[in-house]
Amino acid sequence: MFKEFSPLKKKIFRIMDNNGKIKNEKWMPKIDNKNIVKAYKDMLFARTADLMTVNYQRQGRIFTYPPNYGQEAISGAVAQIISDEDWLVPAFRELGAWLAKGVSLKEIFLYYMGNEDASKFESAKNMVPFSVPIASQLLHATGIAYEVKLNNKKQTVFTFVGDGGTSEGDFHEALNFAGVWKVPVVFIVQNNQYGISTPTKVQTASESIAIKSVAYGVKGIQVDGNDFFAMYAAVKEAKDYTLAGNGPVLIEAVTYRKGAHTTSDDPTKYRTKEEEESWDKTDPLNRLRNYLKDNNLYDIDEEILIKDYKKETDRQFIAAETYKEYPIDDVFNFQYVDMPDDLKEQKREYKKFLKWKEKVAK
Repeated sequence: MFKEFSPLKKKIFRIMDNNGKIKNEKWMPKIDNKNIVKAYKDMLFARTADLMTVNYQRQGRIFTYPPNYGQEAISGAVAQIISDEDWLVPAFRELGAWLAKGVSLKEIFLYYMGNEDASKFESAKNMVPFSVPIASQLLHATGIAYEVKLNNKKQTVFTFVGDGGTSEGDFHEALNFAGVWKVPVVFIVQNNQYGISTPTKVQTASESIAIKSVAYGVKGIQVDGNDFFAMYAAVKEAKDYTLAGNGPVLIEAVTYRKGAHTTSDDPTKYRTKEEEESWDKTDPLNRLRNYLKDNNLYDIDEEILIKDYKKETDRQFIAAETYKEYPIDDVFNFQYVDMPDDLKEQKREYKKFLKWKEKVAK
């Protein structure tokens, strides 16, 4: 795969067209039909929960939130491949992969409510907290993969970043060291066309993001990120490649962020309705649903299913909303052995703010 679809050949890896028809039988992965249906349902659950989370934010019940809308096939494919033993080093737009790893919606909601108990991940093995500083997590992923190799463990480290993150120095440092050390890490770049409001073409003069892999001596491939089967095949190949001791892989998943960058963003300011309508034709759930229907696998009452998903999402949101209050001292006390004066001042100011807020509320 990596040879046939080398970034130098300027070919994008695609298996399914926008109507759900298989156009590249040679690379169609071997997935049990039950697992394909499960993947669709999992992606639908992720989308339902994602859209509801935006609504919670609009109601003022959580702080800002980065939607996953339109990018479900990427993390949905990883969800099918990643094991409990593998590592997940996330950014902040891989909801399907987080859920597959064992993170609960309750923990996700707590995180966006500002409660650090969320990052304990009670049921998610080998996963680090979400990373908001752009691309810094890639260095962590390379470091973890170095430890994996050093101790001869059979694990792959999966890490995510957006196209905007490839403009950060951390991206290049992480790829450079990963290539030098030949560590088992899969870098997945979710190229959703915009780094907030900056289009990819303004960020780099490279013909693709995948081609950056060549300079660092690692395998790379550009994939249709809205094609579940192409993403599954590429991620599976990448994991097998790393487990064989061959070193890292860079996957550029070409997708489109159908929602806002975060709930503080207004995408109408920098992209057109025509562009959005054009990308709508590539919607990952529509494509997979069409495949299921064409192959007599769509035995689903989607209306009832979504209703159940909404109930479950609401249940976990209420559990987060009624969770014990996060101790103020815990926000500040675990940064340093001896708290510096500037942090002490921040703590005092924050307590003053909370007292003022309580007074105003009365």
